[in-house]
Amino acid sequence: MVYLPQHFAETDSEAMHQLIRVFPLGTLITVGAEGLAANHIPFVLDTRSGEHGRLLGHVARNNPVWRDHDPDQDALVVFQSIDAYITPNWYATKRETHEVVPTWNYAVVHAYGRIIVHDDVKWVRGQAGMLTKQQEASQPSPWKMADAPTDYTTANLEQIVGFEIPVARLIGKFKASQNRRDADRSGAITGLRETGQPGNVAMADLMDAIQHRE
Repeated sequence: MVYLPQHFAETDSEAMHQLIRVFPLGTLITVGAEGLAANHIPFVLDTRSGEHGRLLGHVARNNPVWRDHDPDQDALVVFQSIDAYITPNWYATKRETHEVVPTWNYAVVHAYGRIIVHDDVKWVRGQAGMLTKQQEASQPSPWKMADAPTDYTTANLEQIVGFEIPVARLIGKFKASQNRRDADRSGAITGLRETGQPGNVAMADLMDAIQHRE
């Protein structure tokens, strides 16, 4: 389980789903014959199935994870989005008492569920097609699986195995300085924006959004 102080808990399902959609590369953590294993896999989130949705993915046939996992135990998939270092120099409290320390802000979603393997070319083709459509959507001229020769695509599909994870639990942790007073949070937001770094600006946007919805 993740350490989750109440003020960092994200309970909005749509906010958690949106994080997965924007940052679909998840870290799949399983228990196998040799203990813990971690694999980095891009997922498709299907919210039409179950309370929390299901995750659809595939791995290389040579990857042992599709055979070597405990089917009676939940797997864990970790999705991480933006993060940023927060210097105490941005806090109003520093100028008043100096009783401040650095921290790191971030937003993550943990999805738990049991793996269902699909060693089925038709299923894998469908999942690969959905993933391709998802990731190519922003391209000026999206690539499609049909653009490649049929025999080439078929040969590649035979080398991967699909799986789905019906999500039993979804835990969000959006650590965005909610434990600081408004003046400190505002100072950190301003400081992040002034760096001009895209990741820092994105964190400032998240902090600002959370601050204004409280």
